[in-house]
Amino acid sequence: MQISDLPYPDPGVPDARSGPRFLWWLGRGQLGGQAKSLSWGMLHFCGVAGIPYAVGLGVSAVVDGDGARLLWVGGLLVLLGVAVSVGDAMLHRTAVTNWITAAARVQQLLARKTAELGAALTRRVAAGEVVAVSTGDVEKIGWFVEAVSRFLAAALSLVIGCVVLLFYAPAIGVVVAIGMPVLALAVLPLLPRATQRADVQREKAGKATELAADTVAGLRVLRGIGGEELFLGRYREASQEVRKAAVRSARMWALISAIQVLLPGVLLITVVWYGSALVLDGRLDVGELVAAFSAVTTMLYPLRHFEEIAMAYSFSRPSAKRAARVLSLTRTGAGADSDAVSASATGAGTGRAVVAETPGAPSPGGDLYDPETGLMAPAGRFTAVVCGDPDLAGRLAERLGGHPMDDVGGPSVLLGGVALDELALDTARTLVLVQDKDPVLLSGRLRELFDVPASGAVTPSAALGAAQCADVLDALLQSAPDGVSDPMDSRITERGRSLSGGQRQRLALARSLVTDPEVLVLDEPTSAVDSHTEARIADGIARLRAGRTTVVLASSPLLLDHADRVVLIHEGTVAASGTHRELLHEDSRYRAVVTRETEDEQRLSDMESALTESVLTEIEESA
Repeated sequence: MQISDLPYPDPGVPDARSGPRFLWWLGRGQLGGQAKSLSWGMLHFCGVAGIPYAVGLGVSAVVDGDGARLLWVGGLLVLLGVAVSVGDAMLHRTAVTNWITAAARVQQLLARKTAELGAALTRRVAAGEVVAVSTGDVEKIGWFVEAVSRFLAAALSLVIGCVVLLFYAPAIGVVVAIGMPVLALAVLPLLPRATQRADVQREKAGKATELAADTVAGLRVLRGIGGEELFLGRYREASQEVRKAAVRSARMWALISAIQVLLPGVLLITVVWYGSALVLDGRLDVGELVAAFSAVTTMLYPLRHFEEIAMAYSFSRPSAKRAARVLSLTRTGAGADSDAVSASATGAGTGRAVVAETPGAPSPGGDLYDPETGLMAPAGRFTAVVCGDPDLAGRLAERLGGHPMDDVGGPSVLLGGVALDELALDTARTLVLVQDKDPVLLSGRLRELFDVPASGAVTPSAALGAAQCADVLDALLQSAPDGVSDPMDSRITERGRSLSGGQRQRLALARSLVTDPEVLVLDEPTSAVDSHTEARIADGIARLRAGRTTVVLASSPLLLDHADRVVLIHEGTVAASGTHRELLHEDSRYRAVVTRETEDEQRLSDMESALTESVLTEIEESA
């Protein structure tokens, strides 16, 4: 896989059982790139290691006065220089390719998982952790994958260098062959503590990132209640904890780096001292001593990659663990999570997805039924659902879309008698679209906002009209730069922050109406608009969605009065159904939710109704 070939047609099914298994799976998927990087690395490091021996041969040729041999050594040095240059350039090229392609594969996997989980992702994984995984963790994982081939090339070149030195100068070669493994393994006892400190630093950094994300998301609310300084103080404390943890981690890595400098210096001094004694004894000539000293010096260069691979693994292991945790989640709860992990483990060796067979899509026009609550939304009708608990309404909306938020398994919602959870995700989302309480508007031109998969039956202008967005278009056009005359070409800022809450809500509603799905589920679509606009929006939804199944979870009388059927959910199950006016007159629980009656007002209303019925009964009897 080359950078120009990205993105991957299919990133595969990862082995998400643990962080190390995920790294292993990722490395196995890049064996070709790793082999290329290893080959070029061997050429580079062996070229570097060969230069001292060529220099030693040249010194011996000068001492012996052999011009022909000196010329031959000059040609050899030129070849070694070319090998070092070409090997270094191609090693860097292939290593960076491995890094970028590995990071791209992880990002594609995370993007696919985000699309699969939808709004459930941030309810099952902290927002700060999602941000950390998709940014810094991806880079750290790519770093380790890229460093593996360079480390292997450096290790093999060290082994070859020690073997060659044993044959070239056995007396010095023995010292080097013993000293090099000591240098490579000297820092191993310190790595667990360094890794532990690095883990603490990343954990604190993740919490600080999560706190910052929450603060930015609720900045308007904080300003309204005067809580900016409080959250600023909290973030300042979290930031200082991250700084202290980073300093503690840096001290340990500085100690490891100091050892990597001290011990090679000791080895060089030992080689020079012992080699000089051998030269004085006549057991070693000057050229061999120069070659041995230069060889040891150049072998310290690949030795640095031992420290790098240790750092790369210690930083990438927790990153891979977090990524594996996200990638192991599924949309259908705990039981499906374990099934997905098993499928990942089975498919990891082949690189092919293990997908269970799914039933065909339900025939158009089927009723939407939730076995858990008993809610039935007849096909082609406008059904309103009233829940006293907003959290219950949110969970119900998610469940109706076939992607529940929690990890508790339960019966699947049925559409036309077919379980949504058993359908392919793309099919389920094509059939049922859910707009939650807080829809997100992406930055870009307004025209791009409506560039979504749709049936084509509803135009953007019709959807904007039904959602009462005329004032929104005027506001966007006024803020647009000179020369923009079409409001569809005006730009929306990040998350629509330049718009009011009601304006954002209406644009999101228009986007949902454009898609024209078979079933549209709206959770409080008009909670941020005024009553006059809300009445017109309710009429627009009923008119535009005529003949299509629409479910609106709301408690506004203006919306409920336009519904063909209203269902009351009380304590998790259907308690009553009928028209808005019928339920308002007959059911005190419904009346309490819709009219916001207190318990005392509810009892008084019941007494008035009973008294009225008693009086009417007496009048009828006397008549």
